[in-house]
Amino acid sequence: MVACHDFLDSESKHRPFGAIVESVAGRILWDVDTQVDFMHPTGKLYVPDAEQAAPAMARLVEAARAAGIPHIASADDHELTDPEISDEPDFTNTYPPHCLRGTPGAEKIAETKQRDPLPLSIVPFPPGLVPGIIEGRDEILLLKKNFNVFTNPNTDPLLDALDPDEIIVFGVATDVCDDAAIRGFLLRGRRVLFVEDAAKGLDADRTKACTAAWREGGVSFSTVEEVVASLG
Repeated sequence: MVACHDFLDSESKHRPFGAIVESVAGRILWDVDTQVDFMHPTGKLYVPDAEQAAPAMARLVEAARAAGIPHIASADDHELTDPEISDEPDFTNTYPPHCLRGTPGAEKIAETKQRDPLPLSIVPFPPGLVPGIIEGRDEILLLKKNFNVFTNPNTDPLLDALDPDEIIVFGVATDVCDDAAIRGFLLRGRRVLFVEDAAKGLDADRTKACTAAWREGGVSFSTVEEVVASLG
């Protein structure tokens, strides 16, 4: 699988969409692709040992809910016609069928499942409407057709509307979708805290390279225990 993409070089600097109504101050929890096909050993695109991180993930979600901070989750929402899906995948640009819409594999695992999420599909909202749409919602689900959550056109206006002081990131896979999200946050000048024991990577060397690049970019690293204590 491709990973550790140099989004800082390949993407232009993000420019905010005009005036945004009063932002949500503080921290948000960013949950990357904790879906059955990635998290369970029987999943279509299983991340090795991912299920071992599920209890830690559950603690983060519960702590965020108790603290009243937003839980933003990304999720693959594939169809067989998507460009990323192939019966002969190269694991760089194409992958075998996974997280197909309406299948059990596309569901979030029980440990991270949102109670009443607001789904944001790849159909773009006018950015000026996003603050009103998300007002009063603590659970938002960003659906995507690509490993990079910023390919959903609603991700940027959502981030602008929330305007968090810090983004607490966990999920799978560290060296693919986590990497794409975190590099996107850094590109946009966001402060990121990565929860190491609530994530798993596909390849150890690649994961090491990704986390080293994040550190250089200013990402902080923490544990579930520390994050839960700080939210409590």
